[in-house]
Amino acid sequence: MNADKRRQIFERLQAANPHPTTELEYTTPFELLIAVILSAQATDVSVNKATRKLYPIANTPATIYALGVDGLIPYIQTIGLYKTKAKNVIETCRLLLEQHNGQVPREREALQALPGVGRKTANVVLNTAFGVPAMAVDTHIFRVSNRTGVAPGKNVDIVEQKLMKFVPSEFLMDAHHWLILHGRYTCLARTPQCWNCVILDLCEFHKKTPAPSKAV
Repeated sequence: MNADKRRQIFERLQAANPHPTTELEYTTPFELLIAVILSAQATDVSVNKATRKLYPIANTPATIYALGVDGLIPYIQTIGLYKTKAKNVIETCRLLLEQHNGQVPREREALQALPGVGRKTANVVLNTAFGVPAMAVDTHIFRVSNRTGVAPGKNVDIVEQKLMKFVPSEFLMDAHHWLILHGRYTCLARTPQCWNCVILDLCEFHKKTPAPSKAV
């Protein structure tokens, strides 16, 4: 895929959604960090349901740490892997209090040193909370990048590197959100809704596979 076609793709995604953002609900960088930790192998909807109950009670490192693992579990037990996540969240709160004065660090290495925070989670926080151009490659972005031909790669690291290289600079801040939302609602894993796609004629997948007709 050439640079002009990539630019057209992001121009169209921008026109369709000028101000994209995460579907996780948060009001502070810390709330976002915890929500992203909880969202691993879980839906944003399920995380939001849990944090709507948790955050009015505890939404700072100190108040969540005070709950302890046993006190946190009742708020998040509807989310997958909740026991492991509870331990990670409590330990993260402890480290934020002891090493970062209760603040979420803005450095990737410091973020990834927190329990339950991998590169993808760190990228979400850096991009969404702190306005750093970063690409958090989840299953949706990986699928869309490969299927459309925007940034094909055999693993998430390669796709991330290519996206950071190929996405025009003026779109880097929002590209992560556009690609996730496109994969979540249009470019579905099993039945992509090509009939409802704003970049259909630019997509490499569409060239290889006839688009299905719109369901009546």
